[in-house]
Amino acid sequence: MTETPTPSRRRKPKHKPVSIAGQNILPASRTQIELPVAKLYTHTELSITIKAVRGKQDGPTLFVSAAIHGDEINGVEIVRRLLEHRSLRSLRGTLVAIPVVNVHGFLNTERYLPDGRDLNRSFPGSPKGSLAGRIAHSFLNDVVRHCDYGIDLHTGARHRSNLPQIRADLKDPTTLAMAESFGAPVLLHSRTRDGSLREVATDENIPVLLYEAGEALRFDEVAIRAGVSGIINVMRHIGMLPASRRKKPNRKPMLTNQSFWVRAGVSGVLRALIPLGSLVNKDDVIGIISDPMDDKNTDTPVIASDSGIVIGRSFLPLVYEGDALFHIAKYRGDTDDAQSNIDEFRQEFEPDPDKSHSYDPPIAG
Repeated sequence: MTETPTPSRRRKPKHKPVSIAGQNILPASRTQIELPVAKLYTHTELSITIKAVRGKQDGPTLFVSAAIHGDEINGVEIVRRLLEHRSLRSLRGTLVAIPVVNVHGFLNTERYLPDGRDLNRSFPGSPKGSLAGRIAHSFLNDVVRHCDYGIDLHTGARHRSNLPQIRADLKDPTTLAMAESFGAPVLLHSRTRDGSLREVATDENIPVLLYEAGEALRFDEVAIRAGVSGIINVMRHIGMLPASRRKKPNRKPMLTNQSFWVRAGVSGVLRALIPLGSLVNKDDVIGIISDPMDDKNTDTPVIASDSGIVIGRSFLPLVYEGDALFHIAKYRGDTDDAQSNIDEFRQEFEPDPDKSHSYDPPIAG
């Protein structure tokens, strides 16, 4: 009598381990982690909040960090909307979202830490160094080194706004492909700066994009919506989300590797003549500086020293001699195409004026 073979049990697929700040992130889960970094004067523990979302299937691990400068709050809202995005239902791999890296600065609406240091110039840090060095060390070792890719969200400084743009090492093919998939109107090749998060991540072979858009301590709806859409686009590109069914706009970003600041030649009151995203030619008058105390009403023109695209500008009319006024990225391509691309970008992400900005859903393919 022959025995009927019993059917073999299917083995459950083994998932690769994912650990952030010493905590295992399970498949198909959302996990909130508190990474202790310091204590306040009152001995109240201060921690960096990390929100990890892992899909059912394995895939890359991407970190998205905001407010590494405490007053750059656009990224905080981008992260909030990203975590609510319906596309995450199809997530493969793990999204590690850090809404506020510089908690001290965020609480005090300050760019820097209480020790006066710039956190984004303090990497890789040290467990026995300054406050900035200790926070940088913890964030690098407990978060960044456990990820495959990264996107770091920034804005301009106070009274200074940036056109949505990606800054990255565009000579690296992997990073370039990520940058192009983001969908920002301008890609600026930028060397890594000493002590920056992007520098240490690059040293660890972790490609990182730096998204610059908007102004410190101000929400910019176009910058926020473009940021959410861009991150989703990158996640699709690196295989964390399925391809979009929406037809993508046929809009090519403008690549450039040089930029410069036009500075005030005199002190006075600035009247800017051009908005962000304008294309300017060499010797164009892009602003006027007046002296309110001069009975002769003397005007001093602000002149573009080269041709390009205005990717950043000051919004504070009161200027001192030498102040940076307009940030211009050099561009030698077709200016009609460039202007058309910027106009299309604005149309895509400009919210409907008949609706409340606060409740507009993020646009993403």
